[in-house]
Order: sequence, then structure tokens, then C-alpha cells
Amino acid sequence: MGNVLGPAAPRAPRRGEPLGSPGSFDELHRQCKEVFPQQMEGVKLIVTKTLSSHFQVTHTVHMSTLGPSSYHFNATFVGDRQLGPTEAFPTLVGDMDNSGSLNAQVLHLVAERIRTKAVFQTHQAKFVTWQFDGEYRGDDCTATLTLGNPDLLGESVILVAHFLQSVTSRLVLGGEMVYHRRPGEEGAILTLAGKYTALKWVATLNVGYGGAHASYYHRANEQVQVGVELEANTRLQDTTFAFGYQLNLPQANMVFRGLLDSNWSVGGVLEKKLPPLPVTLALGAFLNHWKNRFHCGFSVIVG
Repeated sequence: MGNVLGPAAPRAPRRGEPLGSPGSFDELHRQCKEVFPQQMEGVKLIVTKTLSSHFQVTHTVHMSTLGPSSYHFNATFVGDRQLGPTEAFPTLVGDMDNSGSLNAQVLHLVAERIRTKAVFQTHQAKFVTWQFDGEYRGDDCTATLTLGNPDLLGESVILVAHFLQSVTSRLVLGGEMVYHRRPGEEGAILTLAGKYTALKWVATLNVGYGGAHASYYHRANEQVQVGVELEANTRLQDTTFAFGYQLNLPQANMVFRGLLDSNWSVGGVLEKKLPPLPVTLALGAFLNHWKNRFHCGFSVIVG
């Protein structure tokens, strides 16, 4: 008898969801941190002027009640290589204050997948920090190597290696290795990291010899976002907890961010845009009940 069923039809390959790039190790907790308000104190005026499609300058005047007042001049140059809405190469950023201290960064795209960054920081006329980064971004992984404050004569260096791998379209696993060496001291610290991204929430965990850092971000709707952070330091034997939230009111051109932490601190920052003027007003207040300390701030952002 012949084959009644006939040859089996070839099975179509199963297509899974693309893994995607896991991003940078330093941005694992970024979504949660953006919910929390930034500390404000005194009066601050920020004026930004765009001179061309590549060049922008910013003047910042800060009048403080807790410390000396300051002035900062910031200049930013952005090149023509645009990889995303927030990524352009090469990028040069320089910030100098009234005391002559400089903070400069240079970002350059060496190849399609290789990014480099150099950071220089001075305190008046003395070098404080110089750091060099090299980052490789694959389709589903990211590897970074950082060299900090290399001193061949003093035999001291800080070496940091990061690696992230997209295991699934939602799960990212990786780790960080920090190696430091100076005369009479040498050591390394390993930290493991994981991040799970769902439709409306993101959970991230870093755990290592020095402690643990966990965060949870939840987007309830277009107006409400919340974040929770837990940090445990084994060296200091200290654990802190913080809850933050963000309220967006687009019809009123307002954004409010608030926080509450385990150190008995509460605070909030209200930002209000004034269209059609290119002006944003921000008012913040923070109170620490345990230390009986209160400070507030007001800023005007033009540009």
C-alpha cells in the first residue's frame, strides 16, 4: 500500500519576541529615580540659549542660604550622528563655576556599536577625577569597561566592568565587577543585577557583597506614577526605604513629585510651565522630622 497520509508539511519556524538591547548598567534604576523630586534649596535662575542646531549654552545663578552662592556656565556641542532622540555623537559638554572648577565630558561613537566617553573634573587648578569608558552595545547585550583615576607612578587605579544580557524580551540579567588598587590595598567587589519589565511596571534588583539595592516603578495611568526604593548597606549596617510619586497635569501644564522615606523626611517639588513663554517655575520644600530641619527652594528656568 502507498503512503496514504503523504509527506508531512514542513513546520513553520516559531518566532519569538525580539530581545532588544538591555541598555546601560547605570540606567537600571532610572525610571524609578525619575519619579523622586530633586532636592531644592535657595533661589536658582537657569537661562538656556540655543545658538545653533549644534551649540547651546546655559547660565545658572544659585543663591543659597546654607552655603556660598555660585555661578555656573555650561556649554554643549552636539554632532550630526543621531542614533536616537537623546543620543547624538560626538557630544562635548563643559561646565565651569565661579571658582574655576571644571567638569567636562566627551562622548564619541567609534563604531556602530562602540561608544566611548571621557570625563575630567577639576577643583580650581587641581585635577580631581579623570575617567575613560568604553561601551559595546549588541542586539541583546551590553558590555562596558571603565578606567578611573589611573596613576602609573602611584600604582593606583579603579577598574569597573559591567555586563547585561537580555534573557527574554522582559528579563535582563547581568553584573558589575569593581576592582581597586592603591599602595597597601587591593580588592574587588562583585554585584549581580536583574531587571524585569512588564507592561506597566519595572522591578530591579542589585545585590552584592556591599549590600543590596531594589526598586519598583509602576505607571498607574498617564497622570500617576509611583516608585519604591530599598537600599541596604552591609558596611554601614544601614537600611533605607523611600517612596516617591509623580502627578502629571497636562491641562494645567504642571508636574508634581513627592517623596517619603524611612529617615522621616518628606518633600515635594511643583513645576509649572508658562506657555507661550519659554519659562518654567519650580517650587520645592523638604522637611526632616528626625533632625528638625526644613529648607525650601525656588527656581526659574528660561529656555
